[in-house]
Amino acid sequence: GWQASMKNGSLSHILPCNRLPVQLMSQVRVYTSSGQKKDLGSEDTNRSTPEETLHKVGTGRQDTTNAGQKQSFLKEPIQVKVKAVLKKREYGPKYTQNNFITGVRAINEFCLKSSDLDQLRKIKRRSPHDDTETFTVYLRSDVEAKSLEVWGSPEALARERKRRKEAEIKYRENLFRNQRLLREYKEFFGNTKPRSSAAAMFFKGPGKVVMVAICINGLNFFFKLLAWVYTGSASMFSEAIHSLADTCNQALLALGISQSARTPDPSHPYGFTNMRYIASLISGVGIFMMGAGLSWYHGIIGLLHPHPIESLLWAYCILAGSLVSEGATLLVAINEIRRSARAKGLSFYQYVVQSRDPSTNVVLLEDAAAVLSVAVAATCMGLTSLTGNPYYDSVGSLGVGTLLGTVSAFLIYTNTEALLGRSIQPEQLQRLTELLESDPVVRAIHDVKATDMGMSKVRFKAEVDFDGRVVTRSYLEKQDIEQLLQEIQQVKTLEELEAFMLKHGENIIDTLGAEVDRLEKDLKQRNPDVRHVDLEIL
Repeated sequence: GWQASMKNGSLSHILPCNRLPVQLMSQVRVYTSSGQKKDLGSEDTNRSTPEETLHKVGTGRQDTTNAGQKQSFLKEPIQVKVKAVLKKREYGPKYTQNNFITGVRAINEFCLKSSDLDQLRKIKRRSPHDDTETFTVYLRSDVEAKSLEVWGSPEALARERKRRKEAEIKYRENLFRNQRLLREYKEFFGNTKPRSSAAAMFFKGPGKVVMVAICINGLNFFFKLLAWVYTGSASMFSEAIHSLADTCNQALLALGISQSARTPDPSHPYGFTNMRYIASLISGVGIFMMGAGLSWYHGIIGLLHPHPIESLLWAYCILAGSLVSEGATLLVAINEIRRSARAKGLSFYQYVVQSRDPSTNVVLLEDAAAVLSVAVAATCMGLTSLTGNPYYDSVGSLGVGTLLGTVSAFLIYTNTEALLGRSIQPEQLQRLTELLESDPVVRAIHDVKATDMGMSKVRFKAEVDFDGRVVTRSYLEKQDIEQLLQEIQQVKTLEELEAFMLKHGENIIDTLGAEVDRLEKDLKQRNPDVRHVDLEIL
């Protein structure tokens, strides 16, 4: 059986062996883990393995044709290629060896002094702010080592942080106490400080409209209240309540305007612009509850318990004066909205519906409702005086309440939409999208969002697919190509290749960041309404 197998040349298939026959490895170079290579064809021929012994026995029984084929096969050596692979580095879940930190953070978080930072390596990086091109940063590892050198141990550093935190809390308490004392001194001695920018807001634009409305509606409430006390008219009572509601709501609008001018702080990084919409929303709710609710209540009471009305002459005079004053305020609001709508390239109707300026919109709608309610009240009071039927006067009160309810519902809807963060107009969004897509460095943009933050402030966000070839070419255009070619030719080892790639790879990433800054700057320059741009690299 062994002889038959050797005749057929298939002995290697039935013998359990973990090596190749010698006839196949006579000229194979074997690379060991130690880096040495062995030539099996040059080994001592006196040593023989079991496979060689079997091979000699079988060779004697082979014909000359098979021997010639094997001899030609042995002339072709088998080449074993070893692939060079760069060793993978394990960075760990919290790798901060190459992280940068600003000087302010180094001083605050690691309790250092500015003189301590002078001894550390300074690195110039591209600034994230528009007003500066570069700023200085430090390696976080250097700052941590310096903090340990200064404080001696992590426990001592933790105790110093705790002490400074307590001192900061105490400082804020003292600051609040001093501010309160300063206000008391100002009230006692008089405030001689120049007019602030917040106070100046009430002498132009929406602030001026609101202040005029407060003064006029306050006077109207006083005279209408006297007329209601004299006549007992339900319609006149509704008008007095209407003017009181307008006065209170517009005072709330003035508060919203002053709060919206506050400077952004760490707790509110995008500012307080939405305070105008919040004040307008509360104003709409106040009109509904205070104006419409009391008017409906008084009208229903008049229908259930009618009573005769006294002389309406004074009531007519006060209504006429109210019509003139409310009409004047309405004209001021209309002129302001026309001017603002023309500056934004919108129609009067679009500007009002989109609630571009909530404070002026409230004044406009309240005064328009006031003029119409004066007409309704005068008509119903006239019918009552002609017919002697007090039900007409009660119906007029219900009509004024319904008008106020309609205005309040519109204000609540428009301001709620603005506070929810609605999108900008499709035409404006299309212009922003086309501006990005027309840039050579951009392949495509996805997930585009443009939110109206209120008061002509837009926040734009998009996922950008950058063209790596264009970014790399932009980097190469700023380099000395001859010097770069010499660096490439000097690369001989894996370590040199790694150093070359890390150097220029980091520079290309910096170039990509500069391209992102350029795109954000272009968006803001060509679209002044865009205040915040977030471009995410896809």
